[in-house]
Amino acid sequence: MLDLLARAGKLNKAVELINEMGFEPDGAMWRTLLDGCRAHKNVDLAMHAAEQILKLNPQDAGSYILLSNIYANAGRWDDVAGIRKVMNEKGIKKQPGCSWIEVGKQIHTFVLGDGSHPQINEIKIQLESLIQRLVRAGYVPDLNFVLKDLEGEEQREDSLRYHSEKLAVVFGLMNLPKGQTIRIRKNLRICGDCHLFVKLATKLEKRTIVIRDPIRYHHFHDGACSCGDYW
Repeated sequence: MLDLLARAGKLNKAVELINEMGFEPDGAMWRTLLDGCRAHKNVDLAMHAAEQILKLNPQDAGSYILLSNIYANAGRWDDVAGIRKVMNEKGIKKQPGCSWIEVGKQIHTFVLGDGSHPQINEIKIQLESLIQRLVRAGYVPDLNFVLKDLEGEEQREDSLRYHSEKLAVVFGLMNLPKGQTIRIRKNLRICGDCHLFVKLATKLEKRTIVIRDPIRYHHFHDGACSCGDYW
């Protein structure tokens, strides 16, 4: 019930449900509310939910990052800086985004900012080509998911370009037979821009793509995702 209320944007009702329970809410319940706050852009309630989670687990890096993302999406860069400062003081590290894909019985790893893959130059060329084709088909990079206070639209778009799942998707398109499903595993929650990118890529490339992140499986096919754009 809590998840349904959060998905529907009935966040105050979700809080009432938590408060009326006959037992202490656990971190998973507050995380469900925090996810709903992210989806429906309720910053104030997100702060409350994150505070409750961190009371239960002060080292929960995921909640710090999610709250930081919510602040960034709202353009509250001072608050983003505050989160980073607290994480640094507590020695809490953010994992780099990492994606894995199997091709020819070999696991290939892609990490944001890492150029060590032997095909990385060709992957970047093909990624740029795919982005241009997607733009012509209506794709607009979602700058709400830029998590750094960057000046200029071009600079902000560049910060989204080489997310690990995009590199893995293009590698799969390059190396798997036409029509074969591309399956990717990711260590962090997929960002909204990559989610949109993959949706449109499945329609353009006529390919099914499955991405497993820590929250759920995303089955992308013909321009849609099984999560219904809520994750």
